[in-house]
Amino acid sequence: MNKAIVTCAITGVLTDPRVYPAPVTPEQMARESKAAIDAGASVIHVHFRQLEPGQGHLPSWQPEVAKAVVAAIRDACPGVVINQTTGTVGPDIPGPVACLQAVRPEVAALNAGSLNYLKTKSDGGWAWPPMLFDNPVEKINAFLAAMKQSGSSPEFECFDTGIVRTAAAIARLGGFARAPKYNFVMGVESGMPTDPDLLPILLKLIAEGARWSVTAIGRAEIWPLHRRAAELGGDLRTGLEDTIYLPDGSRARGNGELIDALVASARAAGREIATSDEARIGMGLSHG
Repeated sequence: MNKAIVTCAITGVLTDPRVYPAPVTPEQMARESKAAIDAGASVIHVHFRQLEPGQGHLPSWQPEVAKAVVAAIRDACPGVVINQTTGTVGPDIPGPVACLQAVRPEVAALNAGSLNYLKTKSDGGWAWPPMLFDNPVEKINAFLAAMKQSGSSPEFECFDTGIVRTAAAIARLGGFARAPKYNFVMGVESGMPTDPDLLPILLKLIAEGARWSVTAIGRAEIWPLHRRAAELGGDLRTGLEDTIYLPDGSRARGNGELIDALVASARAAGREIATSDEARIGMGLSHG
């Protein structure tokens, strides 16, 4: 199947709803998911947020929150494929694992290596204190075991070329029945840049037969990268977690507008868009 599977990342780990139109509550998540699905997405990548007043910019790993959010999305979008985040700093992973067990998402994002997660400001200072996004092999293996238990297919999140190669090694050693999905995260300042010329190099490093996609973080510079990913046969992703900017530089009012632009870019590159049923088949997921 050469149809593009489109994922919408409806909200991020720390996207501030007081500044950006990021959904927080189950009702908001369902509304934004429906807009994305109507625009052509078939997969919803979801983070969970704290629901207490004034805390919606902070992540939550409460299973009851995860269940409420995913139930609302599935009710609003019958047949949707859920892709749950598991990203967390440090070795303490019971929260993400509990959410996997509660939600049983069809796909779960798996950060496949460590990265110095950095960003600088124009005045020469740090945008936030330098941090290590630590994902050693033992942590990855623990998540893989949890995903196997929840019936979730892993999607390897790769922030640089070394992590792409690490994911390929894990795939070789992990006894996967099929090649895992790769997601190239491009645009983090301390990771891979949003350079379309990198894609042919990255495709040489992944497991044979694997599906792949790009998470493009940034502003107007991300859209040529999306177009190149479509031309090379990749799956596609955007959403308010990744950007708030449309190709013309204006700010998106919601996830639906971003998916509209992504679908238009894919079709301009000669790609058709997969339905949810086609996405399940293409990713080797079970129905229901």
